[in-house]
Amino acid sequence: MLTHTGTLYLTTVLIWGSTFFAIKFQLGEVPSEVSVAYRFALAALILLAWCHWQKLPMRFKPGQHLWMMAQGLTLFGLNYLVVYWATAHLTSGLIAVVFSTIVLMNIANGAVFFRKRPDASVLAGAVIGLLGIGLVFLPELASLEVDGAALNGLVLSVLGTFIASLGNMVSTRNQRAGLPVVQTNAYGMAYGATLLALIAVLQDRPFVYSAHWAYTASLVYLALFGSVLAFGSFLTLLGRIGAERAAYAMVAFPIVALGISTLFENYHWTPAALAGVALVLLGNVIILVPRAPLRRLLHLLHPGGARTPQS
Repeated sequence: MLTHTGTLYLTTVLIWGSTFFAIKFQLGEVPSEVSVAYRFALAALILLAWCHWQKLPMRFKPGQHLWMMAQGLTLFGLNYLVVYWATAHLTSGLIAVVFSTIVLMNIANGAVFFRKRPDASVLAGAVIGLLGIGLVFLPELASLEVDGAALNGLVLSVLGTFIASLGNMVSTRNQRAGLPVVQTNAYGMAYGATLLALIAVLQDRPFVYSAHWAYTASLVYLALFGSVLAFGSFLTLLGRIGAERAAYAMVAFPIVALGISTLFENYHWTPAALAGVALVLLGNVIILVPRAPLRRLLHLLHPGGARTPQS
């Protein structure tokens, strides 16, 4: 169980960390709204084909479809659209900082919707991880000019993050109600792609397609890996360890993105960024390592610091 859970977490972090680089090949000729609609439409087709091949049950009640639609609109539609709008005003680094606050939003929303008491270790790990992300992107935070455009970008980023957090809550509810992750994602991505396509039509965005191989290759990667595999892994993880712990992947994957940027885009690490990575990794340990092994590790590091209660 622990190994499988760790595999789900690593899959989520590594794939989503690489999608930042893939998205760069989606920008330009095709409007962003249309590209995202293509992405989730292709992902939905892949999942629906998989469900048919595996002979998975695909008939659900109208009420269940409404919850699948809610998951699709919040996780595979509106949140992506709003964050894409935010990129017109903020750098991707600043958006990554804002989006990492989904950890705290999931903790708050879990308390509101499921009356789940916040775990002290999760809250501590989240705060440490967020401080680490702040250090990693410190130059962009320092250079932020608080004008009308920047405020619009910040508001949109927070809104997109909150919508995604609501999507996490919907997914938690759906899994508790017995809805299977794969079929729910298949229908949800179809609903999300339909919404994005309708918004693109209302905005008079042309449904063009880029003939460059890089566009097609990145689209397939984003659909198959970034959507089908990563969301499948993340939402399965969410059902197992809870939304607040699973969401820490949103803090960790920007570090992977910067690692890829180091290889392909000549990103230069600063002492602050390295310290930030250390804090993010520490947050990972606090949130994801079970308490008993963590206590044993602390005892090995500081054998004199652990005391047994006196009778």
